[in-house]
Formats: sequence, C-alpha cells, structure tokens
Amino acid sequence: MKQNESSLTSKVAAFGRAYHSKYDTPKIFDDYLAQDLISPQEFSDIRKNMVQGISFFNTDIANQHKDDPDAILKWITHVQLSPTPLARAAYCEALLLYELTLGLKQYVILGAGLDTFGYRHPELKDLLEIFEVDYPATQEFKQQRLSDAGLEVPVNLHFVPMDFTREFSSSNLVGQGFDSQAKTFFSLLGVSYYLTKEENARLITEVFAGLPAGSSIVLDYADERLFEEKGVSGRVEKMLQMAAVSGEPMKSCFAYHEMEQLLEQAGLLIYEHLSPAEINDRFFSNRSDALTAFETIHYIHAIKQ
Repeated sequence: MKQNESSLTSKVAAFGRAYHSKYDTPKIFDDYLAQDLISPQEFSDIRKNMVQGISFFNTDIANQHKDDPDAILKWITHVQLSPTPLARAAYCEALLLYELTLGLKQYVILGAGLDTFGYRHPELKDLLEIFEVDYPATQEFKQQRLSDAGLEVPVNLHFVPMDFTREFSSSNLVGQGFDSQAKTFFSLLGVSYYLTKEENARLITEVFAGLPAGSSIVLDYADERLFEEKGVSGRVEKMLQMAAVSGEPMKSCFAYHEMEQLLEQAGLLIYEHLSPAEINDRFFSNRSDALTAFETIHYIHAIKQ
C-alpha cells in the first residue's frame, strides 16, 4: 500500500461486514457500525464495481442473473468478499471477551483498518484499553469517517499511527498510554499473507518482546496451498488476483509446522488452531446461503509462555 493512501482492502472488508449486517440471517458477526464508516458513494461504487465485474468471478452466475444485480451482488459477497472477514472477527472477539474474565487489560489491533470493536463496546471503557495501530493515511481516513458519522472516539481507545509491517515500535504504543507490564491481547487479522515469512517472524517477535506471560495473539494465515488451490468458483485464485491489482499483493503462506515454529521462536505456544474445515463447522454450519469458509485460511490463538 502506498504511504499516502488509505487501504482499499479495509474498505472492501467493511463493505462485506456492512452487507452481512444489513441483509443476512442468521448473523455470523454483526458489525452494525461498519456501514457508518463507508460513505453512500463508496458503498455504491463498490457495489457497482462488483456487479459489473461478475464475469471475472463467474460467467455462469453472470448469465444466470444478468437482469438481477442484487442477486449478483449477493453471490459475490457471500462467496468472495464476506466469509473470511466475518468469521475471523467473530473468532477474535469471542476470545477477547473471554480473556477479559482472565485479567486482560489491553487490546492492540494491528492493522485496525475500519474495525469498530471499541465503538460497539462502550461498556468496556473502564475495563480495557484499546490501541488501534495502522498506517497514518488509513487512520486519518477513519477518523474523518468517524467524525462524518457523528461517532465519538471512546476515552479508552487510542490511535497509534505506525507502519508496523516495516518496523514495530513499542515506544509509539507507550506514548499513547500502553503498559508493557500488563497482560495484552493482540489481533493480526488480514495481514500475515501480505507480509513475507521473514517480516511475519520479525513482527511477532518484536510485538511480544518484554510482555508478560499470558499475553496472546489471534491471527489468520494462508496455508501452503494458497498459490495452487482454486477454491469454490476459483475464489482463492480470484482473491490473489484482486489483491495484486489493488496494489497489495499476497506474499506468504505457511505449513502448520512453519507457523508453529515461527511462534515458538517468539516465545509463544499455539493454544488453539482452526483449520478451514473447523472454521466452516463453527461459523458456517446450517446455513441456506452460499457463505462458507475459505479453503486456505486458518486461525490461531497463541499465548506467550
């Protein structure tokens, strides 16, 4: 991503969450504020671009629903856009809320984008300090959208502008009130596959340096089939192509043992790992729509020893 531009992928992910909140049932993850952070024009533009691009995604669907743009948008959103942002957010937030019962004090969102956790949980203002870390341009964009929507920044939420993918600086966090001695929960969602393996290893090591035992991280990663698996309607291949065209190409994938070793070297042990099949069973079972877990994406909760 260019330094002076907000993230396109963050807008598309927010679009998927907003669509799900507005139109789908049952809810996997109800981000009812996502639509407030996307302007009506942006929502319309993303919708238009997706519908007009249906032949790229699936020619059969393009022909079947050529006179029904709503059906086309629903198919693209359910098959391509929404599954991973919805399920990983649901997984992360459930663990985060559980960790609060175990003495958690701080939550750091690496690559926060248009995340709305702090704004959906005002009841946590005296219990949890939240730090949103992202590119300066993305944070400026988000702060403007919060202002436009009339949403106040909670007193326990702190913006930390940082290109953490190049160099993570704990001093930037401390400058915003972060306590390096307090138990901390990190999320790294929708980020790992845009970094090289070496960048992932360096980042996680730097993030946990000096933090107390019990601190943990939830992350998603792409497995070793990323660059060869096609997926339902070729959606994995399409995901790679869309990322490359947007200027945010996917760079890495991991076998499970590689991810396990990377985390161990940073002093972490895997507490829970969800494969695509397990993600599907937990979040997408008993649905009548086309929402299913992506074939190559896994979730991990790892804890510092």
